[in-house]
Amino acid sequence: MTTNASPLDIDIDALQGGPADLKQYAGQAVLIVNVASKCGLTPQYAGLERLQERYAARGFTVLGVPCNQFLGQEPGSAEEIAEFCSATYGVTFPMTEKTEVNGEGRHPLYDRLTGFADAEGHSGDIRWNFEKFLIGRDGAVVARFSPQTEPEAPEVVSAIEAQLG
Repeated sequence: MTTNASPLDIDIDALQGGPADLKQYAGQAVLIVNVASKCGLTPQYAGLERLQERYAARGFTVLGVPCNQFLGQEPGSAEEIAEFCSATYGVTFPMTEKTEVNGEGRHPLYDRLTGFADAEGHSGDIRWNFEKFLIGRDGAVVARFSPQTEPEAPEVVSAIEAQLG
């Protein structure tokens, strides 16, 4: 595969099993976020869900990617993760299977994403839970945001809106 191919071309399973079929999001803006249920940043789920509700009708989705690589902060099963997200934050956006984002077991999706630098010039390994990548309508990575950047921060919202036209 070429390194400039879209991250949406990568195969990954959905949280509840079966293929997530990222190709269904072609032509949309997608915010891919590695998520965790037991992290200090977990309240970002609320902002992510508000983005989903605000922009879904305009061709946008959040894609949550559960990861347990940062201090074991996503220890649950697929069912436990789904229940937590739904019951605690009312999450309606799609979620993938639990995935490794760094190291030898890094999922090919994150191989594709981590080469992109954020506004401060950071590229490479994911730093913590809730690092965000915006995929444009053309399927290319157009922005990367640090874990501490809130989902509804002005720079995130303006980047999403620029993709939605």
